Amino acid sequence: MRRRVGELESARHEPKHRLRALGSTLLIILASLLALLAVVAVWANSIVRDTDRYVATVAPLASNPDIQKAVTTRVTDAVIQQIDVDGLVKQLSDAAAEKGVPPKIAGLVDNLDGPITNGLKQLISTTVMRVVSSSAFETAWTNANRRAHSAVDKALTGSSDSVVQLKDDQVAIDVGPIVAQVKDRLVESGLTVASKIPAVHTDFVVVQGKDIGKIKTYLRILEIVGNWLPVIAVLVAAAGVFMAAHRRRALIGAAIGFFLAMVLLGVALTVFRAVYLDHLPPGTNEGAAGAIYDALVRFLRSSVRAVGALALVTAIGAFFVGPSRPAVFTRHFFTKGIGAGRDVALSAGLRLGPVGRFVHRFKMWIGVAILAVAAIVLFTWSYPTMAVVIWTAVIVLAAFGIREFLDTGDTGDTADTRDTGDTGDTGSEGAPRTV
Repeated sequence: MRRRVGELESARHEPKHRLRALGSTLLIILASLLALLAVVAVWANSIVRDTDRYVATVAPLASNPDIQKAVTTRVTDAVIQQIDVDGLVKQLSDAAAEKGVPPKIAGLVDNLDGPITNGLKQLISTTVMRVVSSSAFETAWTNANRRAHSAVDKALTGSSDSVVQLKDDQVAIDVGPIVAQVKDRLVESGLTVASKIPAVHTDFVVVQGKDIGKIKTYLRILEIVGNWLPVIAVLVAAAGVFMAAHRRRALIGAAIGFFLAMVLLGVALTVFRAVYLDHLPPGTNEGAAGAIYDALVRFLRSSVRAVGALALVTAIGAFFVGPSRPAVFTRHFFTKGIGAGRDVALSAGLRLGPVGRFVHRFKMWIGVAILAVAAIVLFTWSYPTMAVVIWTAVIVLAAFGIREFLDTGDTGDTADTRDTGDTGDTGSEGAPRTV
């Protein structure tokens, strides 16, 4: 009869429920799209506003072999261009003439410009590699990027004259200080002609593309709204859940929507990486470009995994509090198991007393407090990772298990009355002895 009454009530309110379901679905879809944009916005905001986050993003590049190779090639070419090879050949030819070398041999000296260039390039390349593979270079790289972090914001807005620049549709870093270190090393190794190398300012391109200006504009917009998009996404999702006729199902739908949005963003990052590498200018070191891309989106990928894990945990939790048979069986299984363990502990002498009665009386509010604390921890954590989400979920489950263990019901310690009775023995005065 109750089932039939429920069916009649549902049929009577079916048009209204359909409208609520449609509105809830649209809000959840909108919230999922906003969640995708929110993750990108928070990442862009952290790169621009958080110096430590920016340094943590670019610092690993100093020890990347592909980056070291690309920097070595760029600096070597810059140094070679500053050395007058023809002048060196002329000096050798004049010296040979002064020493009375036969004309044929002196003519051979005039053709040494190619071997001399190759030898110098090998010597300079080896020296540069020693510089960029040293721990001193890693320290200098990190410190330079920390000092130059304020220029990143200017680079994203298109007005920068500092170490990080945006010009000719590219973001470039001046590696002139590395050239200066190489110059000193060459002079110390005996190549005195290197002392004549003037101050060189050459750029190492970090990001290049014809659409960099558009990307800059989009990132700037996301950076501005980065603090609000996550809150807006959560509020829109909450509105969608509240509007739904079946709110638990709507919560599961919203969580799955967020999870799918993160999957979509992760796939987009992978696809964009391939597109980015396919459109590199000729002669660009593809390995270095890939390393730079991976470094820039490393924390973005971490955020994608964290939000996806949180959404998945929320969907699983909402499912297991529902009325389905698997959910009821799972709750009954763990409740009985924890109850059996509590009974054993009480029989062994554990006394919960007022604690057990307090937990039983405020059991629901204790659960709400556990979930509220977990939510506060995740929302106030600067940059939560997937590990943080998983460990938070484990701690929440453990807290609910402890709550269930401490719930002894209204009677307090059930073992106090369960194990009492007359043993049949009497004392010296004939009174029964209680065990």
